[in-house]
Amino acid sequence: MAYLENHQLYYKKSCPFCVKVLRFMEDNKITLDLRNTLEPGIQDDLVRIGGKKQVPCLVIDGKALYESDDIIAYLRTHVG
Repeated sequence: MAYLENHQLYYKKSCPFCVKVLRFMEDNKITLDLRNTLEPGIQDDLVRIGGKKQVPCLVIDGKALYESDDIIAYLRTHVG
């Protein structure tokens, strides 16, 4: 199982694009810090980091990466 340090995934359970990323992570045994934007203060953190509320958002060393396909492509190339 691969754990990615300095990576956080901001997501919402009701978002189909988030589910797509989470399913990819599960299928490939990838773990990282998950941040549910429905929990108090988490969405504010996301806006502070990336400037918008859009999910899914993978934060890599403080930089925001949006779009489920781009996130999956990043994970595919960085987890081997």
